[in-house]
Amino acid sequence: MDGDSRVAEGPVEVLQRWFGHKAFRGRQEEVVRHVVAGGDAVVLFPTGAGKSMCYQVPALCREGTGIVVSPLIALMRDQVEALKQAGVAAAALNSTLSAADAYEVRRDYLSGKLKLLYVTPERLVSEPFLDFLTRGHIALIAIDEAHCVSQWGHDFRPEYMQLSLLADRFPGVPRMALTATADPQTREDLRRRLRLEDAPVFATSFDRPNIRYAIVPKQNPRRQLLDFLSRHEGDSGIIYCLSRKKVEDIAEYLNAHGVRALPYHAGMDRAVRDANQDAFLREEGLALVATIAFGMGVDSPSVRYVAHLDLPGSVEAYYQETGRAGRDGLPSDAWMTYGMADVVQRGRMIDEGEAPAEVKRVERAKLSALLGICETAGCRRQAILAHFGESHPGGCGACDTCLEPVETWDGTEAAQKALSAIYRTGERYGAGYVIEVLRGVESEKIVRNGHHQIKTFGVGSDLDEKVWQSVIRQLAAHGAIVVDHDAYGALTLGETARAILKGERRVQMRKDRVFKAERISQKATRAAAAATLDDDAQRVFEALRAERMRIAREQGVPPYVVFHDATLRDMAMLRPRNRTELAAVQGVGEAKLDRYGAAFLDAVRRAVG
Repeated sequence: MDGDSRVAEGPVEVLQRWFGHKAFRGRQEEVVRHVVAGGDAVVLFPTGAGKSMCYQVPALCREGTGIVVSPLIALMRDQVEALKQAGVAAAALNSTLSAADAYEVRRDYLSGKLKLLYVTPERLVSEPFLDFLTRGHIALIAIDEAHCVSQWGHDFRPEYMQLSLLADRFPGVPRMALTATADPQTREDLRRRLRLEDAPVFATSFDRPNIRYAIVPKQNPRRQLLDFLSRHEGDSGIIYCLSRKKVEDIAEYLNAHGVRALPYHAGMDRAVRDANQDAFLREEGLALVATIAFGMGVDSPSVRYVAHLDLPGSVEAYYQETGRAGRDGLPSDAWMTYGMADVVQRGRMIDEGEAPAEVKRVERAKLSALLGICETAGCRRQAILAHFGESHPGGCGACDTCLEPVETWDGTEAAQKALSAIYRTGERYGAGYVIEVLRGVESEKIVRNGHHQIKTFGVGSDLDEKVWQSVIRQLAAHGAIVVDHDAYGALTLGETARAILKGERRVQMRKDRVFKAERISQKATRAAAAATLDDDAQRVFEALRAERMRIAREQGVPPYVVFHDATLRDMAMLRPRNRTELAAVQGVGEAKLDRYGAAFLDAVRRAVG
């Protein structure tokens, strides 16, 4: 517990022996060597960049047990299983363990057998557990999902606030905070709250170049979703919805249209919900339809797509949720459809929440930032990275606006008409009512209010309803329109409205593409494998997938804990003939070579013929 930094093996040797990787990626090695030497660290890596290696390797290098703070039991379970498959002595202490199993884990910790021990923040900060930890030898303490400590973050958890006590309780023990989603404000907040102000920050690009982003306005959302999923036949993915009822409705709809889907939300029977999550992790070609509360606990590297049928609450939430896709580095898709009603509902949720006024103000600003990304005519990736304080030249070639550049038009006059209609109707009505006034619809309510006689009645009859919906969304993104959630979604004039009305500011708007409900026959299946493998290698890859699934079912574990898709793809291309050649494949460590080598070599031989 004194921070002893003696090592049995060097970091590169540990990486190769236990995890089968020949070299570190990005800044991983910098972090690892710093922590092995006894230093604290703040690690800001995007999902898929290998944050776990930054604490797992030092824990194996240093004397003692690495304590890992993780917020979700499901996430712990999968990470522990993956470590055990690699031959690492790892365990978790949580409420799902029997008394006998918990006793065994505690005994193994005290005897020094464990190299990694996963616990929840609630358990870690309890006084009896802290006393228990002091009786063992701690190699390091890693706080995963560290953005949860910040009220400015998108997933604030009060129990994380108490983790600052670790600095005093375990002086000399290296402490690490790791997260994939933190804007500059959240980063500084977590450093302060975890008392890591003096720790070096190891940050790498938040860009996920293997993810293709697409964001489309809601026109026929269910058919739009089917159209998107037709490009992912046979792939696994997550579909996010805002409400529990919608989760169940969409899962039922997809199954009725030939897409195997399971629901997941907090209102379900616990056993059914857990069974659905296990099925998603252990089977292939399955869609999990879930509320936004689901996701952080998914450690599967083979999620090929993430779809949103409703707007998330912030850019950070969107980034984290889409980050579930393509953790193995292979091409994957992030797709979202949204509408003004989403903005109204999200804003209402913020206003009706119990957060302090200042936090609500920040949450509204984050929602506006996400709306701006939705409405941009420029590169999505550039806009997303700008939110995290990172510059990007644009033209990424892997987002919808880069792949199919958006047409724009001078919407200044339309903007003036919309703002004038909002003003002349008293800033008391929602988007639907304002659009009817603009288009000259003499509804009973409009006539009763006398708004069929105002100057702006009918001035927008030349544009259809969908165009006006787009105009209002984009004006909200520009800050010219603000939704008053206390007034049931009434539109009011924002800071930039005056300059637009006076003609001092021009407004360039994007043209929404018209959705045509037609299924796309092309398969983007096995996303990256098919994209980069020739026919012979693809045949070997499928044979290896089948062997992996057989082994995974036999053991009752997710397929990816046996081998990742990326490892199978390397095998399919290299076609190893013996143990030596198989050991050269990325992701094949010593334990897995001993455990699975013969089976996968046989599978390669059978496939090659």
